[in-house]
Amino acid sequence: MTEHIVMLPEDEGCPAKAYLMRVCGISSTLWKRIKHSGTFTVNGVSEIAARTTLRAGDIVSYELPIISSVIPEHLPLAIVYEDEDLLVLDKPAGQLVHPTTREAHGTVANAVLGLYEARSMPLDFHPCHRLDRNTTGLLLIAKHPEVQYQIAKQDALVREYLALIDGSLTPAEGTIDAPIARALPSIILRCVSPDGKPARTHYRTERTDGRHSLLRLRLETGRTHQIRVHLAHLGHPLLGDDLYGGSMDEITRHALHSARLTLTHPRTGEHLTIEAPLPMDMAHIVRSNLSK
Repeated sequence: MTEHIVMLPEDEGCPAKAYLMRVCGISSTLWKRIKHSGTFTVNGVSEIAARTTLRAGDIVSYELPIISSVIPEHLPLAIVYEDEDLLVLDKPAGQLVHPTTREAHGTVANAVLGLYEARSMPLDFHPCHRLDRNTTGLLLIAKHPEVQYQIAKQDALVREYLALIDGSLTPAEGTIDAPIARALPSIILRCVSPDGKPARTHYRTERTDGRHSLLRLRLETGRTHQIRVHLAHLGHPLLGDDLYGGSMDEITRHALHSARLTLTHPRTGEHLTIEAPLPMDMAHIVRSNLSK
């Protein structure tokens, strides 16, 4: 059940649709689900949502059925941050975020729905961004669809990654501005192409010994495999990234970690900064090669 309380005098006479979209951050798609749910009430009385005008102090309620086909599973989760609206996990390497037709179990989605089930919380899975299977680190999940929509709409989520690469970049700090497209006929590979979609990655070298470097990267856009493709395009692929030519000598998965998320909380307006330390495999390489 979701409730919204109309309190301000200027909301007097506002149509329910306009109020929910303007004040509560409801998307047009979510409004359609609310409108047809048959559960819309004002002050506990059933109303036709599309014909409802609100007054200051009205309590608006509705229920949305869970339509996910994901099977809840009770799996380990490393919760870094949680409140009534947001859940942030530290995802391990090797785990998919979403189920696929070939892998319907063991994903982050299965685990999160299992957590909600164990807590008797009627919530669905609403990730705010994606991570590749072998990328570790922070994954932001909204507990409600309107929160997911507000985060996407405000465009205030900043994602920073730590990565280990072959060699070192010159200059040590800069921006990679190179469009990315599918590397046809592959359905998986991506490449830099003038016909691709705009893609910009900001980077800074944190440590280097000339042979390997630890980079901090910030995504301005969110293309599939963006960091991996951009670094390979520069001739410095991620360590362990066999898909894009990285060395497998020291690590058997691409060395990329979602290390920091900064965002404005969509409900409270609070500025949040959430961090996760390097996983053991990447931390070992840093200690062994880049700690001096």
